[in-house]
Amino acid sequence: MRLSDLQLRLQDLDCKPCHIERLLRGWVQRRSYDRKSSPAATFFPAALRAALPAIEAELQGLARLKSAHPDTLTLSPREQELRRDSEVARLLVELHDGQLTESVLLPRGGLCISTQVGCAVGCVFCMSGRAGLVRQLDSAEIVAQVVLARSLRAVSKVVFMGMGEPAHNLDNVLEAIEVLGMLGNIAHKNLVLSTVGDLRVFERLPQQIVKPALALSLHSTDDALRAQLLPKAPRIPVAELVAQCEAYARATHYPTQYQWTLIEGVNDSDAELERLIALLTGKYAIMNFIPFNAVDGLPYRRPAPERLARIVGMLKQHGIVTQLRDSAGQEVEGACGQLRARAVQARDRTSS
Repeated sequence: MRLSDLQLRLQDLDCKPCHIERLLRGWVQRRSYDRKSSPAATFFPAALRAALPAIEAELQGLARLKSAHPDTLTLSPREQELRRDSEVARLLVELHDGQLTESVLLPRGGLCISTQVGCAVGCVFCMSGRAGLVRQLDSAEIVAQVVLARSLRAVSKVVFMGMGEPAHNLDNVLEAIEVLGMLGNIAHKNLVLSTVGDLRVFERLPQQIVKPALALSLHSTDDALRAQLLPKAPRIPVAELVAQCEAYARATHYPTQYQWTLIEGVNDSDAELERLIALLTGKYAIMNFIPFNAVDGLPYRRPAPERLARIVGMLKQHGIVTQLRDSAGQEVEGACGQLRARAVQARDRTSS
């Protein structure tokens, strides 16, 4: 379901823009309108009131929790609140057609969501792209992940960094961002779109009502090595990508968040870091290093802890804001795509 299609259906139910806004706002912020005491019970037109139970059931069915890892979500609301600032939970999400995707509850009200089932970029270090792209998520399915997460925990920041490349599903992603930013009670700077680098992103984001912050999956300053690591990403020189990101960052006043999966012996050399320092010095940027998370069948390893500390220290010495982030879900081998892969394998064994 696309949100624009839902709006057309609501218009056919005699809804005016104010009614559509009230309904969408209530859904995204998890308000119920089926009680007689609700002001919306008389605010909505009669045709919508009659159809409301079916519409709410359809929206609820867009994304359902299949499993959580680790399963601390069975704790009481009070216990969850006490853990909120530090707890990470990976969610395996079942869509209305039975397809599976993933979301991640992050500390301090953060949520990472997916925009596709699978991915077509094929990053060599990522499980999500190993099986290729299965299908796009519609805009309502993207927003439904936020609604689902809010049934478990408060969400005040949404990052589009889960399964899939948002630039390959840009119409649906931008539609979801607009609803989350205008009706979802999420600050625009707290909506973060991640991309491997696609000129359509740089062309369209400045035109949007809601302009999200931008994250770029960089992973190397060497164009040839980056092409090996991200085999189906657009062949845009790294220097040009950084220039495009810098222009957008200055226009929106949000720093670009650069993402870099650190792989021992591949992209963690001093020469690589020196080029990165030259590239980002003076830029409005945050550098996020993510040590590689082990994936079955892949030969890569994360650098040693002392090497990670040196890498971060080198950049900080040159005034570059740098963070070392751990890939969520390592304790359950649940980095991006791994939960879905195991669930699909289990399902295939059961059905065969």
